[in-house]
Amino acid sequence: MKIQIMGASCAGSTTLGRALSERLDIPYFDTDEYFWETTEVPYTVKRNPAIRNRMLLNDMAQHQSWILGGSVIKWGDVFWTMFDLVVFLYIPADIRIKRLIAREEERYGDAIYNDPVRAKLFRDFVDWAAEYDNPDFSGRNVKAHRDWLTVASGRKIEISGDTTINERIDMVVQEISRLT
Repeated sequence: MKIQIMGASCAGSTTLGRALSERLDIPYFDTDEYFWETTEVPYTVKRNPAIRNRMLLNDMAQHQSWILGGSVIKWGDVFWTMFDLVVFLYIPADIRIKRLIAREEERYGDAIYNDPVRAKLFRDFVDWAAEYDNPDFSGRNVKAHRDWLTVASGRKIEISGDTTINERIDMVVQEISRLT
């Protein structure tokens, strides 16, 4: 089983992916681990796309089943045909942004407010994430994700709203049972 879980930042893709990985006993890969270089200030240096794709494809090729958390909508045609199931998580913006701020505060503490560099990165990230519902936004947005659902292989499900992790797991496991 090859599963992709995607949505806006703080929609819960990583949380669901890790929980499903544990429940199904299959590996979880997070696109952020491939998209971004490991740096002292995380999430600031993008990895070369050819290297990123090669790394991810090599890691996935070592397993019959896996879960990929995150968006690969602009990563190349090779990703269009690899999924048995695509799970799209949609959370209203006000909930997502509250989660995002809380996550960033937990990760980086007061630095996101007191350190000028971290504060700017934080504000820019919140502003970027807030544009997700704008279909004309040039970054990752809901329209681009819905368009991806029309081209990606496999069965698709959308989980909308602020559902619990257990509700999400149950919905995905039920969908998997329909495929097997």
